[in-house]
Amino acid sequence: MDHEYRPVNHRIRPRRSVLYVPGSNPRALEKARSLPADALILDLEDAVAPNAKARAREQVADAVRAGGYRPREVVIRVNAYDTEWWHADLTAAVTSGADAMLVPKVETADQVSKFGDLMAINGAPTDMRLWVMAETPLSIQNIDAIAVADPRLTVIVMGTSDLAMALRLPCDPQRLGLRSALSACVLAARAHGLDILDGVHGDLADASGFLASCEHGKKLGFDGKTLIHPRQIDAANTVFGVSADDVADARQVIAAWEAATARGLGIAVLNGRMIENLHADEARRVLALAVASSDADNADDG
Repeated sequence: MDHEYRPVNHRIRPRRSVLYVPGSNPRALEKARSLPADALILDLEDAVAPNAKARAREQVADAVRAGGYRPREVVIRVNAYDTEWWHADLTAAVTSGADAMLVPKVETADQVSKFGDLMAINGAPTDMRLWVMAETPLSIQNIDAIAVADPRLTVIVMGTSDLAMALRLPCDPQRLGLRSALSACVLAARAHGLDILDGVHGDLADASGFLASCEHGKKLGFDGKTLIHPRQIDAANTVFGVSADDVADARQVIAAWEAATARGLGIAVLNGRMIENLHADEARRVLALAVASSDADNADDG
């Protein structure tokens, strides 16, 4: 796609595909350096057995310090605050050079505020971000307060597997029992300027189901999807990316709006559609995402 339009007022980091990488698997940590995912979550929690936690922590910190992951965003998922591994994980994550730390099992705004304080106390640079997981009924109830609890907070990650279990939901590809929770979290993220990522699709053999899950997530308003295997990356990038048709439409919207405002009008009409300032602003966001995604996709080519 031709992306010569480069808006300056929309700074966007694409998070179409966000891959969990087991911190205890050196081969996976190495392979992740060449995968076309927008972001990597180097995992010290669910993907690591208790007797492998210390070694995984060391491997992940060493891997991040060694570099080679750019332009991918690098996030370390630590173990939960009330576990025996929390403090060592926190210390390793905030001093590793990772872009962000992801905390699971977050349930209150007070916890998030405390995490931000602890990051600073333990040496996190000022530009290191905080991500949190929404994966319990209490976290969903408190999600709006959580979303504004600390200025480091940038991304909410849905833990749909844990949430479905906590809600005693049957297996359902349509995710009917989760829809109110998913929408509540999207609303909180949008209200407070955060990105939000959909939960994983656990059936690796179900490619069509994964694609449907991505499409469902995009319709709900998610920015991208968390993944459990590299084979899921391309589909996520496609669904949550910006198509050539999207780019063409966005440019038409902006052109129509600019032509209308040049004539002193507050409304434009494009192919029968009413165009207002909010539509032009969204079109600029779409073009900024297209540029950022294209830059990420082509970063390793040269």
